[in-house]
Amino acid sequence: MTTDSPGILLVLDGWGHAPPGPANMISQAATPHLGALAAGHPATLVRASGDAVGLLPGTVGNSEIGHMVIGAGRPLPYDSLLVEQQIASGRLAGNELLTRTCARLAEGGRALHLIGLCSDGQIHAHVEHVRELLRVAAAIGVRAVWIHAITDGRDVADGTAAAYLSHVEKFAAEAGVGRIASVVGRGYALDKSGDLELTRSAALAMADGVGARVAHALEAVDGAERGDVWVEPSVVVDAGDMPVGTVGDGDAVLFTNFRSDRIQQLADFLVEHLTSRHVTVLSLARYDTRAAIPPLVDRADASGGLADELERHGSRSVRIAESEKFEHVTYYLNGRDARARQVEDHVKIVGEVSPDYLTRPEMNLPLVVDAVAEAAARRDVALVAANLANIDVVGHTGDAAATLLAVQHTDDAVGRICAAARGTGRWVLLVGDHGNAEQMSRPGDDGAPRPYGGHTTNPVPLILVPAPGRGSSGRLRADGTLADVAPTILALLGFPPGAAMSGRSLL
Repeated sequence: MTTDSPGILLVLDGWGHAPPGPANMISQAATPHLGALAAGHPATLVRASGDAVGLLPGTVGNSEIGHMVIGAGRPLPYDSLLVEQQIASGRLAGNELLTRTCARLAEGGRALHLIGLCSDGQIHAHVEHVRELLRVAAAIGVRAVWIHAITDGRDVADGTAAAYLSHVEKFAAEAGVGRIASVVGRGYALDKSGDLELTRSAALAMADGVGARVAHALEAVDGAERGDVWVEPSVVVDAGDMPVGTVGDGDAVLFTNFRSDRIQQLADFLVEHLTSRHVTVLSLARYDTRAAIPPLVDRADASGGLADELERHGSRSVRIAESEKFEHVTYYLNGRDARARQVEDHVKIVGEVSPDYLTRPEMNLPLVVDAVAEAAARRDVALVAANLANIDVVGHTGDAAATLLAVQHTDDAVGRICAAARGTGRWVLLVGDHGNAEQMSRPGDDGAPRPYGGHTTNPVPLILVPAPGRGSSGRLRADGTLADVAPTILALLGFPPGAAMSGRSLL
């Protein structure tokens, strides 16, 4: 270890700040440890959404951009922002890869298949991007565009899928081309747990027309018993009970999600499944897939961040998280750099019991705490970086009672981790990556509150617990963003900020 001031970074996923109220499960929960830390140590609020982190103004934060900006030490133009800029400038409409593909389809009478999440949550996708792609295809003369809609219910309120499908139908009518050919919930299509049976059922509905038969797309979501997330893979059929939009030889598939992690399992499956059909496969933004899928819009450079600086100084870090957030403290915190670093140890926490967030809101938090304590006791480790996933993962269920328990379990874990830090002479920096559990309802169309499990634009808390004997470290700046976290960590470790970092230490 090349520092005499080692520490622990704790990212409390979904830990946002809002005024106390009945929908704020963070204020409703019993949090004696977090309360005492905030009252007795330097604390501040930092911005974690919108242009503060590289998103469009007013856009909710998310775990991917949150961890990337924490690691990069600067705002990063997120993939959604880059797509929006391409649309606004007209560059997407003139994109050579897109126009060449559409021209081939138009000339050969082949079809374009658009596959993606149909909502405006701006976490993984934005339904308005489908509108622009339909316009481009129509202008070039593509006569058949089939839309394979993935319903949401997680990044937006549950029960809104029908409204978004209606939006898509309106976009198709405006463009004069396009029709929804299949509908499937994101629980099937955007699985990232490795359950290929879920992925297979979604892919076969899209590619081969295998699934529940419906005469109209809206029938697929009518009375969906498990909500929008688990809409059964459904295929729109014609009067002769034949699927209207299967993927044929020589067609093209364009994935419209701009975020990679949830779509890549489906994308890889479909690329392999469609190999013999000579299908062109594209993505709106760059994906981290096994298959080489050309993107229409490339991503921002996120190098020169915390991981690169720790490597440059020869300082070892240990990254710890449950499987749901493991990539966030490794791949995303490292600037979307997947290479193995000799100064990093990665500890993925996988429990013996399948996750059921409503009945087990504690998830595998005890195992995370044990792993953090074990890493903190190592004298060769300068930084332990861990994600406590519960507040966000359980918050996404929209179940306020379970989320309240998740907050309380997280508070208990924070207390135990801080005790381990005291025993090993470490400072602890706690920060949220985006808001979630502080806003568990939103007004419906009638003004009445409706359960909400999505992210927010609220600021997130940041608390510094100094190492034993180091004093209070004074106050923290009040105008910070997530981009200031990496420079703060480097300052605590005794290192200067990286040359690529525009963020400033909060100390």
